[in-house]
Amino acid sequence: MLLLNRRTAVGLAGLSLLGASRIAWAAYPDKPIKLIVPWAPGGSTDAIARAIAQRMGETLGQSILVDNRAGAGGQIGTDAAAKSAPDGYTLAIVELPHAIAPAVVAKLPYDLLRDFTPITLIGTSPLILFAGTGATNKDLKTFVRTASAAANPPALAHSGSGTVSHLVGELFAARTKIKFNMVPYCGSAPALIDVAAGLVAGHFATLASGASLLSAGKITALAVTGKRRMDVPSLRNVPTLTELGIKDIEVNQWWALVAPATTPIAQLERLRLEAVGALTHESVQNRMHTLGVDLKGSTRDELRSFMRTESQRWQEVARGIGLQPQ
Repeated sequence: MLLLNRRTAVGLAGLSLLGASRIAWAAYPDKPIKLIVPWAPGGSTDAIARAIAQRMGETLGQSILVDNRAGAGGQIGTDAAAKSAPDGYTLAIVELPHAIAPAVVAKLPYDLLRDFTPITLIGTSPLILFAGTGATNKDLKTFVRTASAAANPPALAHSGSGTVSHLVGELFAARTKIKFNMVPYCGSAPALIDVAAGLVAGHFATLASGASLLSAGKITALAVTGKRRMDVPSLRNVPTLTELGIKDIEVNQWWALVAPATTPIAQLERLRLEAVGALTHESVQNRMHTLGVDLKGSTRDELRSFMRTESQRWQEVARGIGLQPQ
């Protein structure tokens, strides 16, 4: 009889938890959700965030408001997200630069693996070396030859210390043995505007960041950092760096959706299911394909493992090219 009572108690407790979870699921969300993007409007992360937010807002029944908080190589917005209430109403997009940052920034105000809890991977995309449209940029060999012969180090824009464009720029300089003047910007959008104006020689960014300027003929694509050429009409003739003899710079940008640590699991799983569902929607897929983004959802555990592996990888890359945290 005692054993029966214990089993009954356990069963009732389980039913109680299940009921509470269903109630929480049904009640959430009951107000708009904020999605923090730690970069300036107009870049790749911003474009992806807005496409995902629009579709998720439709299926959740509440608006997801994109909040751009640029500055300090993504630190300002990311730190704000990390310190937000873990109530399911503040989300953030993190990406490859967040895995790189600990290798090059001595004192970050947040810890990617400790201060955030994963929701899902969103997708990946190789970087492209964009340059102006002048005669010296007709192809990568001409670009390299011109940069090598310059009396003063040409400027290579990046999106801030610890960003992927920064580290890939350093790798490119090391592999080509060219001394570049590395110039920081608050995101790829303003960097590419200055590339188009001829104020800086080039910038590594995703197609999502450079698509509008590329289609307008204001910048040109010289090479991609992926294993293979991109299956996008405007880039099918653009070779990889490996094809051009510049090896060991195979890099894919990635994006992921996270929430502040200790956000309730029921809310996290609801968000994950809605986000993965958004990735399969035709409108999102069509938009992301034009931007060269390969959409890839994940489980929360898969994303946690992926971010840990990426952080370890870029620690090794930074040490290999002599970069120290500053």
